[in-house]
Amino acid sequence: CSTPRSPRKHNTVSADGCGTVLDNLCIIRVKVRSTLLLSPISRSVVCRSVVCYDRLLMSYGSRPYVTMGPTLTPTVKKLVITCAAVFLLQILGAGREIVGIFGLTPILVVGKLFLWQIGTYLFLHGGFGHLFWNMLALWMFGCELERYWGSREFLKFFLVTGMGAGMLSVLFQPFSTVPTIGASGSIYGILMAYGLMFPERHVYLYFLFPVKVKYFVSVLGVIAFVSAFSSPGGPIAHTAHLGGMLFGFLYMKGWLSVSGVRQGYHRWKLQRMRKKFKVYDSEKPSRKDDFWIN
Repeated sequence: CSTPRSPRKHNTVSADGCGTVLDNLCIIRVKVRSTLLLSPISRSVVCRSVVCYDRLLMSYGSRPYVTMGPTLTPTVKKLVITCAAVFLLQILGAGREIVGIFGLTPILVVGKLFLWQIGTYLFLHGGFGHLFWNMLALWMFGCELERYWGSREFLKFFLVTGMGAGMLSVLFQPFSTVPTIGASGSIYGILMAYGLMFPERHVYLYFLFPVKVKYFVSVLGVIAFVSAFSSPGGPIAHTAHLGGMLFGFLYMKGWLSVSGVRQGYHRWKLQRMRKKFKVYDSEKPSRKDDFWIN
């Protein structure tokens, strides 16, 4: 098979037949010149790719298109709609009562066992700016992760990092009466995962200054760590930010699952066993023992 006469670099066709990879924002069609030279599996893959191209061509048209960012993936779209709908309920309904019941108030979690607040506080926000920037970061970084992991795994990561951030906030200030709201804990966990997966990519700080993702995430982590201990009672939940990054790092390393902990324990055990071995025959053989030397 071959590409058109003016092929572009790094344009490929997905082997699973689910669609073409839109690199450089163009759709490249694969032409089959001699299918007899291919194996049956290769012929089926190429045929499925051509069919998928035809469907995409009918959907998007024959001209190249340009986009300003990633398209909304299913889980990210549902999360954005959910957070926006809850925010409208806060504005139109009894906002204080909703925050009091569903916002994360540590003293209620510890004293009255309002355990649902560890998960529900993620979908509440304190204002339009708070909601806008969180959803913007979710769209910019979360869509890429969902494409790599799948919707179910991404949703699991979102909830685990957000609830972990909430639990860390309760542990740091168990008798606080100030409610914590917002998906910032999950957002910081997503930023940590994005930095671990794509450290060399660039983000534009304030839409002007290009910064590598690994440096961007490192600076955010240092700010969250320092702020969590310097101003624990401030209006911004720095502890939740730090907790989101911490649980995101642990999740990416596999230390939050039973299988990951088991594998880590086995690796540690093997390292200890290696130290017990001793080399008894470490001397190099002398030339007298070499029978091939005359």
